[in-house]
Amino acid sequence: MISAGDFRNGITIELDNNVYQIIEFQHVKPGKGAAFVRTKLKNIKSGGVVEKTFRPTEKCPQARIDRKDMQYLYSDGDLFHFMDVENYDQIALNADTIGDALKFVKENEMCKICSHNGNVFAVEPPLFVELEITETEPGFKGDTATGASKPAVVETGATVYVPLFVDQGDKIKIDTRTGEYLSRV
Repeated sequence: MISAGDFRNGITIELDNNVYQIIEFQHVKPGKGAAFVRTKLKNIKSGGVVEKTFRPTEKCPQARIDRKDMQYLYSDGDLFHFMDVENYDQIALNADTIGDALKFVKENEMCKICSHNGNVFAVEPPLFVELEITETEPGFKGDTATGASKPAVVETGATVYVPLFVDQGDKIKIDTRTGEYLSRV
């Protein structure tokens, strides 16, 4: 149990049969009345954000989120298969659980599987990936005054906007959180 007076950013709590992560918190001491804690909570499973106030003495159970490194093997239809590299156990997750997390992840790469009480609710891809460009238009010479970019399709099928000097066959580094081009490799 954690009291509202001990809230910090990033802590996960259980509230109303849901798991929330504290995004923002503020201790408020008004001139009249008792102090309270104003929070912004993100529902870990659905992604929704709610605002809630607590008395500083209120207690909530702290949620334990397990993050396990697993290797992404392959997908067949709506199922995505992962393997624990320590004991070779395999699990299959449906497309609703995965969402867009594997947009930039190739087969046989490591991902973090997030679960609460044994229920998997999210997949975290590696922060940065290196992918080869399979399709893009050639850049036009002299069209660099605006820092222009062009769409390029990478080997996983996702589209990334890259600078004009990047050509088909180049390997690039991508930030998976934002989907932005970082550099050529």
